Amino acid sequence: MTGKEDMLIVSHREIAANIFELVLQGELTLQMTKPGQFVHVKVSETFVPLLRRPISIARISREDKTFTIIYRKSGEGTALLSKKKPGEKADVIGPLGNGFPIDSSLKGKKVLLTGGGIGVPPLYELSRQLKAIGAVPVHVLGFENIESSFYKEEFARLGDTYFSTTDGSLGVKGFVTDAISYHEIEFDRLYACGPTPMLKALETRYTEREVYLSLEERMGCGIGACFACVCHIPNDPAGYKKVCSDGPVFRAGEVVLSC
Repeated sequence: MTGKEDMLIVSHREIAANIFELVLQGELTLQMTKPGQFVHVKVSETFVPLLRRPISIARISREDKTFTIIYRKSGEGTALLSKKKPGEKADVIGPLGNGFPIDSSLKGKKVLLTGGGIGVPPLYELSRQLKAIGAVPVHVLGFENIESSFYKEEFARLGDTYFSTTDGSLGVKGFVTDAISYHEIEFDRLYACGPTPMLKALETRYTEREVYLSLEERMGCGIGACFACVCHIPNDPAGYKKVCSDGPVFRAGEVVLSC
């Protein structure tokens, strides 16, 4: 069920270079259950910018009705959002989209979670829920450099955690695929979220494995009405799926990774 609420900002802080962690509190949290879903946040009280910002859910706490989002300040909208302070309210619609599938069959199984940049946050709640059902999460997280990295200790508390950075300042120099090869990581299932080139590389490398990919895509409405985020279906030029309402998580091969 999706709802809309003016939620209380509990805390808001910069946790890495231009990376912000925002904790919100409200009844809407009780509707958030599945990792990989996202919310749509109104960043201004005016009509500028017109569109809300889609941001993935990084942590859910039903006990105190709070949830956490982590976003990069990279444009007008997120710059406005970064100025909001604890005690203020934020207009939130959510939860939206279909998240990562998990079930009890993963108990005792080794599950690889791979994220790149701002694709890392939804993997944190996913790892928490995998750990809770008895799965064994292993994380490979890619960042541009150590200054842009975050949640290193948080992921490490949930399972083995490895890193790659473009400049080699943290972990293996290169991409997440380089880190997976370097550490010779084996797994039963793979979940990934990040830029399309990273998702393509993982999809190509593990064609025989069970792989789920969360797409990062520009969205308009966030509910499947504006068709701003469609992806084609393989071998069907007229077929498509909407990242916002059919995804953002898809089984590898379910959509063409070029949108």
